[in-house]
Order: sequence, then structure tokens, then C-alpha cells
Amino acid sequence: MRITMAGAAAVLLLAACGGPGSSAGAGGAAATTRPAATVTTADNAKLGRILVAANGMTLYTFDRDTKDTSNCYDACAKNWPPLTIASGSPVGDGVSGALATTDRRDGGKQVTLDGKPLYFWAADKSPGDATGDGVQGVWHVIKIP
Repeated sequence: MRITMAGAAAVLLLAACGGPGSSAGAGGAAATTRPAATVTTADNAKLGRILVAANGMTLYTFDRDTKDTSNCYDACAKNWPPLTIASGSPVGDGVSGALATTDRRDGGKQVTLDGKPLYFWAADKSPGDATGDGVQGVWHVIKIP
């Protein structure tokens, strides 16, 4: 039986719904749960192992960003939505490098990897799509060695 990326992402999201301190098992014993991964890795047929969000969608970096600073706003951010989190710290599963957040001037907290802000590409419609790699020579999929 083959599990798809979308199915795996759904399992991760469902597993995270209970949150820390939720009850589990017989007798309602409290279970300690690990926070759901913000980012993880996936195999892409053309690009190899790449970085994806918990929903399975491919993540990208932008060459015009500087360390811990996004330079993609307004129309750019409509085409390249930033990966943001509401609170806390991002969690990586199978990811080497430092995950953190940076404050966006539009008020969001954007996830970074080694200081590089992370984005989605609006033209990617399904998990596994990676059609933004190389767009305008400045957008790149994060390849995992």
C-alpha cells in the first residue's frame, strides 16, 4: 500500500490536533506529544529530496532576501506567499540547519532556514509540485543533501 504526501500530511495534522497535554490511551492518561513539524522533507522525482511544509507543499528561497529579512511583499507575496506561523518556534522533521522566524514588516512571523525566509509558489497546486524552481533565476527549491 502506498501513502501519498497529502495523506501523510493529513495524518500529521490530525495527530497534532490533540496538542500537548491531551489525554490519550486507556484511563485517560496524559500523553506528551511532540509539536507537529512545520517543515519536513519529501522526495521529488526531478529534484531529489526537498524541503516542504507540513501540508506537503514545496518551499522556496528568494535570492533578493538578506539574512533574516524578507524582500518579498505586496504583489510579490501574492505570487510567493511566505511560510508563517502564528506563535512559537518552527519545528523541522528530517531537516538540518537552524529553523527560526523573522518579523515581516506586514506583521507576520516568517519561518527561516539558516536565516533564509521560506516561501510557497502560488502556481504549485498540489503537494509534490515544484514549478517555481528557477523562476526569474532568483527563486529556488531547498534541496536536502
